[in-house]
Amino acid sequence: MPACGDRYPGLTRGTLGFYPPTALVIPMPQVVVPVRYPLTKDSRRTLAEAIQIAEEENADLTVLHVNLYQNSSRVSRAALKQAVEEAFGHVPRSRYIVRSGMLVEETILDEVAANDADVVVIGSKQASRWRKMVRRLVDDPDIERFLREELDCDIVTVSSSGAPRHSPSASED
Repeated sequence: MPACGDRYPGLTRGTLGFYPPTALVIPMPQVVVPVRYPLTKDSRRTLAEAIQIAEEENADLTVLHVNLYQNSSRVSRAALKQAVEEAFGHVPRSRYIVRSGMLVEETILDEVAANDADVVVIGSKQASRWRKMVRRLVDDPDIERFLREELDCDIVTVSSSGAPRHSPSASED
């Protein structure tokens, strides 16, 4: 009787049986959008742009909220998801993350790096706060360039009018 591998090339024998060959897993593009809770008007605009980009790029969407250690209020992942779905309906290929941290900007940067994000969508107010933080490190902070170089991802800043400003990644420069 021929061995299973002879009849089915590519199968390998393991302790629990035969396994197919390892498939090549291609990671999906990642879009990360930090938001406030409850969702503000600006957070809704930023989130709407992030959802559109995720759909256009066939990307996974991570909706992120940061609970500050110094604040007594805590947002749950379920509450964040419910608020987003009430505003936009079911968002396919999305996940909701709530992190705790001392500094919102630092926690967001950590999450963006951990997710290996391809696109980060931020509101202009968030960009302004990051600009102040980066100003402590460098003289003339171009926040979009700083984030592109540090994180190697595209940055989309959504103005209060809802108009996105796309900043290409360093690899596209």
